[in-house]
Amino acid sequence: MQADLLVRDAYIYVDKDWEIADGWIAIRDGRVMAVGSMSDPLPTAQKVISAGGSLLTPGLVNAHHHMYQNLTRSYAPVTNGTLFEWLTGLYPLWAKLDTDSVYLSTIVAMLELLMGGCTTSMDHMYVHPQPYLIDAQFRAAKEIGFRFMGTRGSMTRSVEDGGLPPASVVQDEDTILADCERLIAAWHDPSPGSLARLALAPCSLFSVSETIMRESARLADQHDLRLHTHLAEDTEEDRYCAEVYGCTPTEYFERVGWASPRSWVAHYIYPSTDEIDRLAHAGVCTAQCPCSNMMIGGGAADAMDMRRRGMRIGLGCDGSASTDHASMWLEARMALLLGRFRNGPHSMSARDALDMATRGGAACLGWDDEIGHLRPGACADMVIWKMSPIALAGALTDPVEAWLRCAPAVAGTTIVNGRILVENGEPVFAGLNDVLKSHAEAARRMQGL
Repeated sequence: MQADLLVRDAYIYVDKDWEIADGWIAIRDGRVMAVGSMSDPLPTAQKVISAGGSLLTPGLVNAHHHMYQNLTRSYAPVTNGTLFEWLTGLYPLWAKLDTDSVYLSTIVAMLELLMGGCTTSMDHMYVHPQPYLIDAQFRAAKEIGFRFMGTRGSMTRSVEDGGLPPASVVQDEDTILADCERLIAAWHDPSPGSLARLALAPCSLFSVSETIMRESARLADQHDLRLHTHLAEDTEEDRYCAEVYGCTPTEYFERVGWASPRSWVAHYIYPSTDEIDRLAHAGVCTAQCPCSNMMIGGGAADAMDMRRRGMRIGLGCDGSASTDHASMWLEARMALLLGRFRNGPHSMSARDALDMATRGGAACLGWDDEIGHLRPGACADMVIWKMSPIALAGALTDPVEAWLRCAPAVAGTTIVNGRILVENGEPVFAGLNDVLKSHAEAARRMQGL
């Protein structure tokens, strides 16, 4: 059988415990048709790419992001604030979001993710000053050809109710739940190989009502969806839950029916070891966001300890306004450095970080049967990595370790669903200059410049 695309002469990281030093991978109909060594017979293909000995990995999976925030990158008044100072300073700006600015920020975010080796991303869209913002994101993903899990985020508690955001970006319970149902019908595609799926994602335990948490869990059961929220990200959350609910954030999470294999949480920095064990046993996954956590200075989860306890851990870029980038390669490198800094040089390898960025992220999204690896039958999402020969000079024994140690690395070629979306290090996207110009105008309006 002829392949649509054949990538040859690559060091292929197929999956954990399966690497091919000098291999090829054949793609047909958006799937991995076969993988093999260059000593094996090569299939014929309509198009052939020679990787020139470069590392080829599964596409990285971004398990936590806020794409609209690239409209307020490095916003000077809050660059050195705490998490809550940062949020209260930026919510009034984000209240200006509309469908055009969300569409533009999503295009920019997805192209940046592709250039950093990411082929699938979720987005936690919880600010809703106008309707149909998530629809604009799905349209952007479809236009690019990006594999996307949108999430219907929500907030019900404004500053008037003891929350952080202005009233203009929160919604009432009936509006939120009705829009969840609408988005499920309009965009969620659970079929194999889908490029568009939806999850339900109340922003945090302190920003939504108990009704929204319970009803989101009920809807997820009804429609077989994933659930996502921030959890145990800041010590202020502990105090809030103790005062309002009389328990810890994890105990409240369990109380409202979220401790299930449907759920993944962002950050999870301040649980007890017993709480980690309980959620791991329940099948809950966690997305670590190393760069954001270090930038804000609020601590970070001990990812390798959580993995040892049986919890699946992915990586996320988090919002561009805190991290100011959308490179999953950089998140993987920082996860490696943070893990080794915390627990010593024997605690974590580049392969651990790569596994978190692929299989771990796919597990968070409930998608690890099809993405996060390159076994035959998997979705044809992959990256041929590009690194300077000067940076790689002398790195002769381990391409995977060199990928994170001999920085920097970028995607030379990114393939999603069998389509080339980045070529020679640049996005294959018509009209990019116009998008960047319009994005700059939207950012200036939002920031009052």
